[in-house]
Amino acid sequence: MAIKMKKVVTYRTTAKATSHSRTEIPIRDLITVIDEPKERGGTNEGITPTETVLAALIACTNVIGHKNARRLGVDLGDITIDASCEFDRRGVLMEEEIDLPFPEITLTVNCTGSASEAELKKVGEETAKYCAIAKLFEAAGTNLDVQWRKT
Repeated sequence: MAIKMKKVVTYRTTAKATSHSRTEIPIRDLITVIDEPKERGGTNEGITPTETVLAALIACTNVIGHKNARRLGVDLGDITIDASCEFDRRGVLMEEEIDLPFPEITLTVNCTGSASEAELKKVGEETAKYCAIAKLFEAAGTNLDVQWRKT
């Protein structure tokens, strides 16, 4: 008998704020540390909260991109993802409230596989439909530009 996957799940955790800047977040059997650099009073033992959201977008693009490539029979080969993110720091600096902290993000997904440019474009289109983190950024108003390239 096949196990039916739940369509909606609830994530729960209890994070420990070990200092004003360092947070330990247990998820499954892992602990993620999010921190600030030393020059901002942190211990530099993890990436910052705002860097974490960019990292989540990159990782989601990788995971969902590979799922779509497999579904479409497209060979991505090895990939690297170049990211550029415009971040308006006025909010975190407590200067003023910012409605759109990330106005612009550009990702370039570089693929070494045998996929054609047309196949990569299709993988990109499908990935845009299903990447949850990309959806969050777009719903917030971020200009998100993701290009899939053959290298």
